[in-house]
Amino acid sequence: MEPAYLPPTVIGRDAELRVLTDLAEHVAERGGAAAIVGEAGIGKSTLLAAAARHARGQGLQILQAVGVESESLVPFAGLHQLLRPVLGAAEGLPSPQHRALMSAFGVQEGLPPEPTLIALATLNLLTDVAAERPLLVAVDDVQWLDQPTHDAIAFLARRISRDPIVVLGAIRKGHTGPFITSGLLELEVQGLDDASACEVLSVHADNLSPSDRDRILRAARGNPLALVELPVAWRRTSDTGAHPSPSFMPLTARLEAAFAGRISQLAPSTSAAVLVAAVDSGGEVSHVIAAASVLTGHEVSIGDLEAAAEAGLLRFDEMRIRFRHPLVRSAVLQSHGATRRQAAHAALATVLADEPYRRTWHRAQAIVGPDDEIADELETSHEIALHRGSPISAIWALERSAQLTAEPARRGRRLLLAAEQAFGLGRPDMVQRLLDAAAHSPLSDLDQARMEWLREIFNDGVPGDAARVTQLCGSARQAAAADDCDLALNLLLGAALRCWWADTGQAARALVVKTAEELANVREDPRHVATLAVAEPVLCGRVVMERLSGVVLESVTDADALRLFGMAAHAVGDQVRAADFLDRSETRLRDQGRLGLLPHVLGMQCPVRLDLGDWERVAAASEEAGRIALETGQSMWGIGQLVNYGRAAGLRGDVEQALALASQAEVSPVLRNLNDFLACAQLARGYAWISAGGFGDAYEALERLFDPLEPCYHQRERFSGLMFLAEAAVHADRRDDARRILAEMEDVALITPSPLLHVQLLYARAVLAEDGEAEDLFLSALRADLTRWPWVKARVQLAFGSWLRRRRRALESREPLRNARTVFDLMGARAWAEQARIELRAAGERAPTRVRSVQDVLSTQELQIARLAADGLSNREIAQRLFLSPRTVGSHLYRIFPKLNITSRGQLASSLTGEVEDVSPVE
Repeated sequence: MEPAYLPPTVIGRDAELRVLTDLAEHVAERGGAAAIVGEAGIGKSTLLAAAARHARGQGLQILQAVGVESESLVPFAGLHQLLRPVLGAAEGLPSPQHRALMSAFGVQEGLPPEPTLIALATLNLLTDVAAERPLLVAVDDVQWLDQPTHDAIAFLARRISRDPIVVLGAIRKGHTGPFITSGLLELEVQGLDDASACEVLSVHADNLSPSDRDRILRAARGNPLALVELPVAWRRTSDTGAHPSPSFMPLTARLEAAFAGRISQLAPSTSAAVLVAAVDSGGEVSHVIAAASVLTGHEVSIGDLEAAAEAGLLRFDEMRIRFRHPLVRSAVLQSHGATRRQAAHAALATVLADEPYRRTWHRAQAIVGPDDEIADELETSHEIALHRGSPISAIWALERSAQLTAEPARRGRRLLLAAEQAFGLGRPDMVQRLLDAAAHSPLSDLDQARMEWLREIFNDGVPGDAARVTQLCGSARQAAAADDCDLALNLLLGAALRCWWADTGQAARALVVKTAEELANVREDPRHVATLAVAEPVLCGRVVMERLSGVVLESVTDADALRLFGMAAHAVGDQVRAADFLDRSETRLRDQGRLGLLPHVLGMQCPVRLDLGDWERVAAASEEAGRIALETGQSMWGIGQLVNYGRAAGLRGDVEQALALASQAEVSPVLRNLNDFLACAQLARGYAWISAGGFGDAYEALERLFDPLEPCYHQRERFSGLMFLAEAAVHADRRDDARRILAEMEDVALITPSPLLHVQLLYARAVLAEDGEAEDLFLSALRADLTRWPWVKARVQLAFGSWLRRRRRALESREPLRNARTVFDLMGARAWAEQARIELRAAGERAPTRVRSVQDVLSTQELQIARLAADGLSNREIAQRLFLSPRTVGSHLYRIFPKLNITSRGQLASSLTGEVEDVSPVE
């Protein structure tokens, strides 16, 4: 990695080096990561090498890798280069992680590895290595890394804040990717100041005339590589009488021209070998020499390559060829015409007969016109790429296969296959580009339907549009007619989701249900159940619940099926069943390292847990869902967490935060036209006003949920507001208005057996009843099975205790009030706990001391870790579940124990279910 021109001291970079060396010097206290960003030749590699040299002097281990443009489609090439020195330690990884890593490197056969599992294996391997001695990971030319490696290194960099690891990556300005978008420290390297530029020039070219020196300084503009290379080119062109590169040329072009001048002076055999090395993806000396011999028609030797090394164009890294700088490779390629480059690819294909994947890749680069044989080979090779965990390589293979396909219909089908892989990669821009290309081909009805699904799938049903729903239903019927029920179900689920997120109208919802019911032999498919549930949560509530009741939870092992069953249960308001399905799905997804679907599951768990009263897990789920959604490019699921945060904040009494989040969601370009999110924002607002005692404002906010003319009306989300509407009505003297809404909801309850609606009705009926009926309704509510609904039960107990006290039955009121207060304290429902205390004091009971729940003393991630540790998971198992390092888990537990006043893991379970400690009495 260390550049040949690196001087004993790095000139003019004291400030930048101070930032990088500071990370290494404090690695024992905290991990760190930085992206070194700058234009070509600005000195990123020099800084990286200097930082590595300093870290080695501090006693750190160094692992290095360099991205190579020609290897950017070779899956995990960069990661293998990085981890090769420590792969022996991989034996200590958990078996699934070890298998995934070995499969990615082609050492073991196996199923296609999950990218996140490989990234997690990388994290755990390096934290194990760093436990012996702190570690610096230095990666140069990050922009040329293969995508799986880029993703894995970004994953690592985001998660080593508590590990003795420093990750440094140099990336060319103007390029993007997960490493640069991960929120890491970004060190932008600018040109050298005038004094430093003069010093560099003096070191490398001290015999220039004053006029030439001035011209080079102006042309270089502080770029260190230019200060080193332009004098060489200047002297060469001056000696031959040629003119130097024009000053108006971009600096990169001038540097390439400087290298090109050196390339033009190479002997023919050396030039051929350098060209082969430039188009090769492996850089193995033996392959380059053999292919160069084929290209020239005579034997090429290692001496020919050594001549290029002596000219300062390349170097040898073990038995691989590395160009001195990416601009050298670029200059080599530009120095040869397209025909010559194609011939070099053909020569490599000839010598790679025992490597079919690479052979096909080079054959595909060696031709221009259609070639169905190579196109077929490329389609086959995309499966190899997928098996090795590199969808980006698979997409390239399919797209190039389409370009070489003579028959237009087959060309279009291959582009659609590429678009499907791009969807799996989370690249909507790439999906759109491939679909636009496929649209120019004559597609079959089935492929047209597949195109509709792919256009829809990134929207996740957003925004709602009745015309689009009709179109999707028509495409589903086409797919069903072609016996592709799988595609038909995918299309219908997309249409149904549009009906959930926004108001598409009764006709559109009915069409989705009708089309779904026309499909044969799919009634138990989770997509079919979910389609009915999200399209018509009220009218289909009964049939959906019947089908869900027939599903044996333990028999479902597929994480996505569990997610869809959980979605269906949540959509109809069967929150207990939804919690069970979604929890099981979450566990499966974590075990498999599948980050893509995790935000969907966590995002749905939040409202489910809020309704059930399992609040302590909501903050962690919402926080993690938002973070992973942003990491995986799922903006809607990330921004959508605003309303989950807002609802939770409102219930906990964080009024200002709840109101701010509700307003933020309402003006978000992604959410503002979606009834579902607008309804949830209104719920957050209503909860907040009730917590603050603003019952009139709360009623006004919640009443809108039940008005079909309001933008925030949602036929299912309103269920979660009924209990609060009734409470606000009692305190704001709006009982008569609330009773009219209650009557409407009683009619809805005749249609759907939704548990969420029915438990909310238990409370609303009792608190809005006339005095003569209220007691029987309260007692009836308390006799109901509310085991999994502790929040609702405590609300009923509070309301009943208050009712009894106001009727001078103080002694009877104390027990329900006491029980309610205990539950509210443990849940963190501060406003309602305070109401219970006030009522108890009014009933003559000494004011109880306020207790803190675990939510009051632990952060969301600490609580998450504590729960898993209490369940008996080891630090390593917790780390795998939460995509953290074991050291990070241990660090959290170190802080958790004193916060809970415990000394061992065995005490965690009891401390998480009880009161943490007494605090000062509430006055």
